[in-house]
Amino acid sequence: MISRNFIKYWTIRQVITIVTTFLLVSHYLIADTQVHRLHFLIPGGAGGGWDGTARGVGEALTKSGLVKHISYQNMSGGGGGRAIAHLVKTAKRQQDTLMVNSTPIVIRSLQKIFSHSFQDLTPIAAVIADYGVFAVVNESEIQNWQQVVTLFQNDPSQLTVSGGSGRGSMDHLVAALAFQAVGEDPKKVRYIPYDAGGKAMAGLLSGETKILSTGLGEALEQHRSGQIRILAITANERSPVVPNVPTFKELGYEVVFINWRGFFGPPDLSQEKVKIHSKTLKKMFQTPHWEKVRIRNGWKNLYISGEKFHNFLMQQESMISKLMKELGFL
Repeated sequence: MISRNFIKYWTIRQVITIVTTFLLVSHYLIADTQVHRLHFLIPGGAGGGWDGTARGVGEALTKSGLVKHISYQNMSGGGGGRAIAHLVKTAKRQQDTLMVNSTPIVIRSLQKIFSHSFQDLTPIAAVIADYGVFAVVNESEIQNWQQVVTLFQNDPSQLTVSGGSGRGSMDHLVAALAFQAVGEDPKKVRYIPYDAGGKAMAGLLSGETKILSTGLGEALEQHRSGQIRILAITANERSPVVPNVPTFKELGYEVVFINWRGFFGPPDLSQEKVKIHSKTLKKMFQTPHWEKVRIRNGWKNLYISGEKFHNFLMQQESMISKLMKELGFL
């Protein structure tokens, strides 16, 4: 007969084995899903769309436990070209660095503002889409977009439009599109460039400019607090985060523009690293921490990774090149 002590001994042993196995499996699962360290390179100053995207993604990644340590580096200059050149030059020691960028990487390489393009980097993934908006200070005499059109028609030189990027870049391009759509000469737009969205917003609030051309995410906080008023948005339909703001299509103008934002690795990044980074970003979308960040900034999810992301960039380069030639920017 088998004694009770013998049964008790094997029961305890089985429990210990099960617990040990569970802990080991848990360890490997955590190791598989958690990246130890990640560094975000931001090609512009604080307060802009790139800065907000990198820090918003970083917040979601760390709070959800997908990445243990995240660091940030703002590197302004050359319309983003300085950061790109740095990433290319120091590629060997940047295996855990992701540079945030967006549509301007296509626009500025077409303009030959810098010598590199997205093809010199390793595309990881697009993560969000942000619509363009036009805003004025809350005390402005301008109440709607039609008044903007009237002022421009009367005297274009008196209507200053600020943006967080250089002449001929995205904020300028969206402004040119908007005024072209109302039948005016887009080359007459008096565009005032600032280094990143934060400084462009400061220029609007201080009265240096009358209108701000920017992304919804960059204007949302000040709009909600009553410092500025958003006049129109370049979306197909009204955004749920600013339901009272009309689209250009509603106002009778065919102006639809979406700015993607995403991440790039250094050139010749290993496929193993590419998979780890893209997989980590994809998992982020399923977390409540990301949803909180996304809603706060008024972003739209847009996950495109790997070869699909590269093909998407090639298509956008062709489309934007044609558009910029039509507007006289190339």
